[in-house]
Amino acid sequence: MHKFELVAPAGNTENFFAAMEAGADAVYVGAPGFNARNMARALQLEEIGAMIEYCRTEKKKIYIAANSLVLEKELSHVIKNLSILQKLAPDGLIVQDLGIINLVRQYFPDLKLHASTLMTAHNSDSVKFLASLGCELVVLARELTLKEIAAISSRCGKTRLEIFVHGAMCFSYSGLCLFSSYLGGKSGLRGKCVQPCRRAYSPVVKSRKGEARSKQRGGKKQRGGYIFSMNDLCAFEALPGLRDAGVSSLKIEGRLRSAHYVKHIVRAYRTVLDCAPEDQTEAVVQAKLLADEAMSRKVSSGYFFSPQPAEAITPYHSGNMGTHLGRFSVIKTVGDEHVCRFTLKADLANGDRIRLHSEPSGERVAFRLKKLFVAGEEQDHAHAGERVTFPLPSQQGNVSPKGHIEVYKVDSGITAKSALKSPLAISASRQKIENLNKKLKGQVDSICLKVCRESVVEKFPGQEEKKVKKQQYFRKHVSNDIPIEWWLKTNSIKSVQGQLPFSPQRFLLSFEKQLISQAGQIKRYLGRGVRKVIWALPPLIMENDLLRCRNQIQQLIRSGYRDFQIGHISQVGFFRNEKVRLFADYTVNMLNSRAFDLAEEIGFDGAQLGIEMDKESLSDTLLGYREMVKSVRGGEQNKKFGIGLTVYGAPALYTSRLSSSHFQFEKPILSPRQEPFVVRKKEGFSQTFPQKPFSLLPWLFELKDMGVDYVVVDISSGPTGKRELLELKERLANSGRYGKLSTFNYLGKLS
Repeated sequence: MHKFELVAPAGNTENFFAAMEAGADAVYVGAPGFNARNMARALQLEEIGAMIEYCRTEKKKIYIAANSLVLEKELSHVIKNLSILQKLAPDGLIVQDLGIINLVRQYFPDLKLHASTLMTAHNSDSVKFLASLGCELVVLARELTLKEIAAISSRCGKTRLEIFVHGAMCFSYSGLCLFSSYLGGKSGLRGKCVQPCRRAYSPVVKSRKGEARSKQRGGKKQRGGYIFSMNDLCAFEALPGLRDAGVSSLKIEGRLRSAHYVKHIVRAYRTVLDCAPEDQTEAVVQAKLLADEAMSRKVSSGYFFSPQPAEAITPYHSGNMGTHLGRFSVIKTVGDEHVCRFTLKADLANGDRIRLHSEPSGERVAFRLKKLFVAGEEQDHAHAGERVTFPLPSQQGNVSPKGHIEVYKVDSGITAKSALKSPLAISASRQKIENLNKKLKGQVDSICLKVCRESVVEKFPGQEEKKVKKQQYFRKHVSNDIPIEWWLKTNSIKSVQGQLPFSPQRFLLSFEKQLISQAGQIKRYLGRGVRKVIWALPPLIMENDLLRCRNQIQQLIRSGYRDFQIGHISQVGFFRNEKVRLFADYTVNMLNSRAFDLAEEIGFDGAQLGIEMDKESLSDTLLGYREMVKSVRGGEQNKKFGIGLTVYGAPALYTSRLSSSHFQFEKPILSPRQEPFVVRKKEGFSQTFPQKPFSLLPWLFELKDMGVDYVVVDISSGPTGKRELLELKERLANSGRYGKLSTFNYLGKLS
């Protein structure tokens, strides 16, 4: 009988032992400094080393999540940790960054690679390609149905597949979410997501001055909806289908959750997995009771049974984890403390972990309860129906007169303490790590010197030099000349055939059905200028669409098109044995020189930098890449590899499979902070865009000086009438006639 591996989260030592005791076959923990849950306290290497030793003695497995995107300046730290991890020999390293894959392949071959769900493996081509890079296991995207999972499994040979079966669901496909980063540089792809999907969004109307404001009805503000807040995933009923599909591992999400949660959810799945077939129905009932005690969100079966699950989102429910205790709208000051008072809807005790959710801002803060008063008397616990008072953490600000705060219990004080029963041999492991550090120091320094070339930092221009360059740039830029090769991305044939008020060097055409059907017409119009065209593939091509896309690509190649930009790294497989030029879109998520090195090795002619990068990280990566070329290849390349950057456009912040009935497509919505966005349906996906584009057009000379070879101006996601094109012309010329636009993270800080 097929046996699953049940993999549980272990964000700390308490959760580790909770998972072990509840019956997990394996756990996954975050690598210090480069895992995609960096909001939590990172486990130290000595703790991880002790966990690995413990798992060996108990015949369990442990996987290390090193699935954050890595900046150039972080490579030396990553190399040091990879060196230690290779010696500690975990059962697998979960990765997202192509640069880390490159490093492991070249310098740390003993580490077993697992592809993170952040690599957006959503079809059989993506699984096969990741396997060719050395990934022994691939964590599939959460958005797949059982039928699709079975089809992928049947076509992927011996590559092991893992599926998330329980826990939080992202609204966007993992690996394609830019929302948190766009709002302030907190990148979800680097473990810093501030979860804008959990906030309430309001429909808007235009004021007389043309400004967006919250829609009102009868003089009152219309209630906003949690239109992006997904219910948690629960797969009890899907387990037979996953077994039939040949899935190897079942993963529980939750490295930021409590030991109480981990213990109950692992026990729930163990109950179903270990029962006899005739007891399946009763086991599922018992599992649901255990899951209900875990203080999670409202749950659904995700996409397993339908690509459009009706129960995936409850738009008028906040989507908070935990047991709802009540709400308050007034904060009082008592001495030096801020306190709240409200009537409980469930029991509460000292030591319980509380989360406060502010409305309408969506801000959240969590803390452990240390003092509790009932009817003015300090108590250890209180019961539902009693009016309680307790002090708030210092970072909790005052509540707006129009707002309130919802209170949730997310962990029990008693169970959190009881999880830690077996002491780790931390001191012995710490000594082992120190010895390894000393032993590996020469090797690590050698690799760091070769890979990172830390002397590069000394070559950055000083502030005075930067100032001079900036002055020269502005003198040049008023000449109306565009100093760098630029491509225009469009999804309209009119942009190619019409009389544009500007002249891009290349056209980047969206690989969309309507535009592909007009490929012959475009070729006839352009004639020999067809060489200016690059077809831009989307990051998502579902399993059932692979054959159609292969045929369309072959038709384009036969028609004389030779240049393509891919949206997912695995799409190079479409062009095997074809004489074409390939470029990578920013959705491939390359933030460091080692990722570009792998892209060259694979066969790309150029690739875009990550769209969310700030100026410093851009400069670091470009300089690091040049130094790598100089040191590894003697300054020569077999062919010109171009590095590009999208410098204008409204990028998709969310890309979701869900097309819910509560979405109002093409109508503006406002965040709690009054930021305007719009949801559009494009090629079978729901995508959320900022209403206005961002622009780095005033910094083109600066980008060229850094080493950017080409830039992309994207008009494919917004209006392209005469007025919009005229404005773009003026912005390209830096006329200063129009107001400032967002610079995404370029002038900010990516964290």
